[in-house]
Formats: sequence, structure tokens, C-alpha cells
Amino acid sequence: MLLFLAFSIGIIAGLRAMTAPAAVAWGAALGGFNVSQTSLAFMGYRWTPWIFTVLAAVEMITDQLPTTPSRKVPMQFGARLIMGALAGATIGASDGSLTAGLIAGIVGAVVGTLGGAFIRGKLAKGFGKDLPAALIEDGVAIGGALLILVAVP
Repeated sequence: MLLFLAFSIGIIAGLRAMTAPAAVAWGAALGGFNVSQTSLAFMGYRWTPWIFTVLAAVEMITDQLPTTPSRKVPMQFGARLIMGALAGATIGASDGSLTAGLIAGIVGAVVGTLGGAFIRGKLAKGFGKDLPAALIEDGVAIGGALLILVAVP
């Protein structure tokens, strides 16, 4: 179950890179799961969720700009893989499966990045513009991250 959740948070990272670590940091900081005795203990520190939340908010704003590059360019894709790895590893570490969680998070980030780009493209084409599709994607990322956190044992 935990690997499925790590994979799922990776998908969220593929949609919105900073939303996944923000959500996981809040889960760790609020005691939803314990990573205090792991190498990812910093994810549960007092300021970590706030920092990631600010970064997530900035990302959601900049995503709406016409100059924002595609999520499939190397820099954007790499950031999503790294954040998926971090978020997945944090979930995995809560049960002693850091490496497996990391790998599941990366795989999920690949799926989320490519699948999210495809679906958003289809939605934007259907709407005739990108903004409604982007806002739907924001909602899915936030809602999905919250559902995953609730499911982490």
C-alpha cells in the first residue's frame, strides 16, 4: 500500500512539482507519519512545509504564464523527477522503505508528467484555451495530494 501511495505522490509531482513535497512535508510536520529518525527528518521540520507551500503557490501562478516552458523539457522534467523522488522517499521512509518509495516516486513522476501533459493538452483543446485546463490540473494536484496524505498509515 505504501509503495502505491509513493507512486501516487509521484504522479502529483508530475502534475505540479512542488505540490507533492509540500503535501508530504505537511504530513510529516503534523505527525501524520514519522520520518524523524530517517535521513529525511528535515521534511518534518517546522519550516519545511511552509517553504514548499510557498514554492508550490509560486509554481501554480507561474504555470499560468504563456512563457512557462513545457514540463517535458529537460529542466522541468528533471525537477518533477527529483520532487517525485523526494516525496515518494519520504512516504517510504515512514515505513522503512526509503529506496522503494524513492523509485516508486520517480516512476509516478514520469507517469504524471507525460500523462498530465497529454490530458491537459486535450482539455485545453476542448476548452479552446489553456487556463481552464491548468486550473483543473491545479485542483487535481491539490485534491490528489490531500487524498494521498489521508491514506498514509
